[in-house]
Amino acid sequence: MNEPEQQIPDHRKIGQEMDLFTFSEHVGPGLPLFTPKGTVIRKQLENFLWSILTPLGYEQVWIPHITKPELYKTSGHWDKFKDDLFHVKGHKNDDFVIKPMNCPHHTQIYASRPRSYRDLPMRYAEMTTVYRDEQAGELLGLARVRSITQDDAHIFCRPDQIQEEISRVLKSISQFYAAFDFELTARLSLRDPKEPEKYLGSDEIWNLAEKTLEEALAANNFPEAAHAVGEAAFYGPKIDFTAKDSLGRTWQLATAQLDFNMPARFELEYTAEDGSKQQPVMIHRAILGSFERFITVLLEHYNGHLPVWLMPVQVAVLPITEDIHEYAQEVAQGLKEAGVRVITDDRDERIGKKIHATHDQRIPISLIIGKKEMADKTVSIKSEVLGEETIAITNAVEKIKALLKPKV
Repeated sequence: MNEPEQQIPDHRKIGQEMDLFTFSEHVGPGLPLFTPKGTVIRKQLENFLWSILTPLGYEQVWIPHITKPELYKTSGHWDKFKDDLFHVKGHKNDDFVIKPMNCPHHTQIYASRPRSYRDLPMRYAEMTTVYRDEQAGELLGLARVRSITQDDAHIFCRPDQIQEEISRVLKSISQFYAAFDFELTARLSLRDPKEPEKYLGSDEIWNLAEKTLEEALAANNFPEAAHAVGEAAFYGPKIDFTAKDSLGRTWQLATAQLDFNMPARFELEYTAEDGSKQQPVMIHRAILGSFERFITVLLEHYNGHLPVWLMPVQVAVLPITEDIHEYAQEVAQGLKEAGVRVITDDRDERIGKKIHATHDQRIPISLIIGKKEMADKTVSIKSEVLGEETIAITNAVEKIKALLKPKV
């Protein structure tokens, strides 16, 4: 008899079972709406990213969601992407577009005042949504959407700082993905010298940029990075990282891109030590890529059983009988005060049904409480993460608190 085929987890089904996100015909295809539980996951990812970025000197910025088309005409994006933009008309027939990327806006923050060599590097970062008019037939759950929330950052630095800044980016990427047990593979994306018309900038600029990234990879334990000719961005070479999930699939997620061209097009400059005006180098970098796509990867990689620190509900307190409810609420309150996201299932149902419900919702830890546990001030843990045992409440809280931060 043939073995049944293993069913591949589908993030759309998992998201519905866990009540994480939804789509509405009134809002439109490719525009996901995140529930309170789904928003917890997004915020936890954002907080984790900032815990990595802040010690590295990144500063948070904010930009509007629309712009005049001239911004993208200057940056060089217009000719390549104008058909993928959402266009907006003002009351006075002023033309605007909804932003599909953030880098041109960030150049204008840099350009807002004179800069000195002492000011560099400057590291601008934000978690922000961009919009792209994807074809309806290509939309797929969270994996392909029209509203894309990026963990975007742009670094403006001197040429002599490139190596150190790229190394910082590579280390932050490795630190982030270590929390998810992903195997990372680096790929250096280069231009195709046979089709120079596809790229902005001179041969000299491209040769320098490609050599710099190759040296940075070798210096940061990625000496065997594959070379992908023709896969560079139109404004510069890049390092792309792929992660292999539990199903053996590879996903392109993180990226670091070196850009000598956009600073030239916007005439960005800084005053060098000798008083001369010099052009900064711009580094584009994203760690998780887009929140929507990364959550897709996580849900299918873990089949919804995310690390405890990411789970919208981390603990379910399950009283066996009605006369335990007051004690169950005390246990839940103690967990909340310890920073745990907890629910209490005090429905008039059999304990087996309550346990089954927590399993369907992927709640990682259940605390079962009966008369004996109430008398002894204990709880019975049932969890794939912590195992099964009956221990004192204080000990249970300490065990759970140890799971509330990413392991890096």
